[in-house]
Amino acid sequence: MDKNITTNYNICKFMDKSNDKILNSSFLNSLFYTQIMQSFFLINIYIYEIVTILKVERSMLLIDNLQQIILKLIHSGFTTRHLHSMLKYNTDLSFVNERDEFLNFINKSAFNFTHMLNMYKMYKYSDINEILEALSNKQIQLVFYNQHTYPHHLKQIFDYPLVLFCIGDISLLNHPKKLAIVGSRNATSYTEQICDSLICELVKSDITIVSGMAMGADYFAHLKTIECNGNTIGVAGFGLDFHHPKATQFLNERMRKEQLVISEYYPNKSVKKWYFPERNRIISGLAQGVLITEAEERSGSLITVDQAIDQNRNVYCCPGMMFHSLSKGTNRRIQEGAKLVLSARDIIEDFEEF
Repeated sequence: MDKNITTNYNICKFMDKSNDKILNSSFLNSLFYTQIMQSFFLINIYIYEIVTILKVERSMLLIDNLQQIILKLIHSGFTTRHLHSMLKYNTDLSFVNERDEFLNFINKSAFNFTHMLNMYKMYKYSDINEILEALSNKQIQLVFYNQHTYPHHLKQIFDYPLVLFCIGDISLLNHPKKLAIVGSRNATSYTEQICDSLICELVKSDITIVSGMAMGADYFAHLKTIECNGNTIGVAGFGLDFHHPKATQFLNERMRKEQLVISEYYPNKSVKKWYFPERNRIISGLAQGVLITEAEERSGSLITVDQAIDQNRNVYCCPGMMFHSLSKGTNRRIQEGAKLVLSARDIIEDFEEF
């Protein structure tokens, strides 16, 4: 009996030791696993930081010193008008990095001194690395006026943007044939019928359609071009962080993926009413001609027509009913010399030389 008790005791003792070993082994395995996961996590962080640094350094290599200054100035709130004035003062903008020289420029300019000085302070404190990284994270591409990728026709206008912020296929900027289509935001079914009648034929002739992504004529023009498997460029009157109006948001998102959306404004610039007339010069400037579908006698679309005439672009108008308010603007322009359009051929024949 005593012998059995001793034997059982020894067995229990052995099992306790075995359990301790198992527990110790499990604990060590758990600890080892935790350390591996922590190391893996830290390695991922280091890799992310290295990749980010390399991306920024690569971006830095892709843009020269002048382009960096321009980008920092736009980020700080300086406008295209400011920048053109600065380039006339000094073509390489090197004076911007010298405070006294910049103050001398402000004093000689017609710009508001306090406003310019406040933006300049922001310029001095802005970090080009952070700017480039933020743009890269948003998949925004930059096209500067001194790059070969900048659209030739746009650079011909008086006040061309010095940089274009782009999302999508930037090769569309240099398609040889581009037609702008504009019209009323309150366009009737007549505009839709015009787009249905003309755009597929224009696409077959390899003409890229440019418009402003607004409701009405712009919406019909972009949508029909996509339906016809054509190429279209949307010119935004605000920064690319935003979209207006909400009703065309789906179209905007689709164009960013499949086509091209551009803006001259830094991405964080929200919608301002005076941005839209400013962007109209880009719509007409990108193209060799502008087609107006419907417009009242006093219409924002006619601002684009006036700019197209100043830029020596062809102007096309679709005739409308004599007494309809949305036909008065187009009919008046036809009377003043715009080309009357009855079929796509009326436009295509002018593009055969390009």
